[in-house]
Amino acid sequence: MNILWKDPESCVEIIKKGDFFISESNKKYRILNKIPRFVNKKNYTNAFGIQWNYFKKTQLDSYSKFPLSEQRLKRCLGKDLFLNLKGKLVLEAGCGAGRFTEILLDNNAGVVSIDMSNAVEANQENFPQNEHHVIAQADICKLPFIEEQFDIVLCLGVIQHTKHPEQTLKALYEQVKPGGWLIVDHYIFSWSYATQIAKIVSRFVLKRIKPEKSFLITGFLVKVFLPLHRLGKGSRIWQAIMRRVTPVVSYYNDFPELSDELQEEWALLDTHDNLTDYYKHFTTKRKFKHSMKELGMDNVECWNAGIGVEGRGKKPN
Repeated sequence: MNILWKDPESCVEIIKKGDFFISESNKKYRILNKIPRFVNKKNYTNAFGIQWNYFKKTQLDSYSKFPLSEQRLKRCLGKDLFLNLKGKLVLEAGCGAGRFTEILLDNNAGVVSIDMSNAVEANQENFPQNEHHVIAQADICKLPFIEEQFDIVLCLGVIQHTKHPEQTLKALYEQVKPGGWLIVDHYIFSWSYATQIAKIVSRFVLKRIKPEKSFLITGFLVKVFLPLHRLGKGSRIWQAIMRRVTPVVSYYNDFPELSDELQEEWALLDTHDNLTDYYKHFTTKRKFKHSMKELGMDNVECWNAGIGVEGRGKKPN
């Protein structure tokens, strides 16, 4: 893959020389463990980095033996786009450990995976870089790529956790080449979430302490409360009650095909994710669709699914 890089601060072109990317002004960005680093080591995404490096394989379809990530990606891309990934250049923003990286590479896309956290280490371990896969640690709003290079820009499970979602959406769209597609999703507000007092209170506390400590605490919460969820794993009413009285995220109703062992792994991962995210923004389907159209996209579609609202739009030629 021939990727054109730029200094995320000055926007001038940068060139790889040895263990650095260097700009015309001689500013250097280190390449560590074969991954270019364009952000500070410590930032607001540190908690995400911890969870993805601990649960490196939990959400990979090849590990769970269920096509949960593939089904979500197919739905978001749409049938035609999914079936024509071969040879497409995809920017995967907020790659985590690589649940979608796996599907994209398996379908012969060229993939550039970025994450602001050190989840890039887990992604590299799962899917080492090669001629079809590039990884960088970078901020979505300050990307190190010349604009309009990518056939598809994919950002799932991420925008709501950034400081300014509207700015994030704009930065992602700038990377889409004319005729290319932007694929995104976002949390939507629901009164159901507003009644989950245990989660709201726990997050208020946990996001303010060191990620290493919060990781231990969320693990303890799952050990204590997940057995209560398991008691009524066949009852939607019971699970609805548990969502309101415990801080734990469980998937006994959503993904009943997962074994008890995988149920616990997913609960550990997503409870930590849900209670330690520094930013948690909400939108509505109408507002999300309006934001996409305001950027100038054609063929905009939005629908309620997954984590809230999912959408895709095409950049005019």
